[in-house]
Amino acid sequence: MAQQDRAIRTRRVILEAAASVFDEQGYDRATIAEVLERAGMTKGALYFHFASKEQLALAVLEEQVLDIAVEPQKIKLQEFVDSGQVLAFRLRSDPIQRGAARLAVEQGSNHLDRKQSMLSWTRFVVGMLNEARDRGEILDSIVVQESAELFVGAFAGLQMMSQALTNRADLNRRLTIFFQHTLPSIAVPAILARLNLDAERGAQLDAALQGKVLANAETDADAGVVAD
Repeated sequence: MAQQDRAIRTRRVILEAAASVFDEQGYDRATIAEVLERAGMTKGALYFHFASKEQLALAVLEEQVLDIAVEPQKIKLQEFVDSGQVLAFRLRSDPIQRGAARLAVEQGSNHLDRKQSMLSWTRFVVGMLNEARDRGEILDSIVVQESAELFVGAFAGLQMMSQALTNRADLNRRLTIFFQHTLPSIAVPAILARLNLDAERGAQLDAALQGKVLANAETDADAGVVAD
């Protein structure tokens, strides 16, 4: 178990180092050597987990979606909003989110299949909107796939604009404005009135999530000491 935990931690360190390099250099200019230096790892450790730079980049893109897991809410549309606000907040400093964001929208390279990122995010949003529909939270006339693609595409544009103007410092506010304009077109009025679109919610939710992760890690560490 300890060996497995070390392997998971090693993989995460490599992913975060690679994401930072991709964020700063882009895919084509990034090198395995720089990732190794940033991670403080040997080639053997990296290639045990990732066979190539492309595989490493694809793993960063996949991890971006997996990292966004907010607390369940009674209103599924609130959970959808929360996911967006947490993502917007983490794009300010989280290496995985920042690196994946650049990889997903970067132009000029044909060496990486970026469509998987957009497809993964679209599936994520489709799943949430379908659950919201099952709960009677969105209008019957809404085509979920089209709405999901709109939200994913618009968020990509919003974060690029925010990155250019404020290094994403105002992304949560921009996302709140976007939600204010778009959610009335899909949400049932009674649900819309109950949604919390506060731009500060992303920071608050992220702090709570990080606190929970830390508490779980401490619990696991204590359990390991007892087991030893």
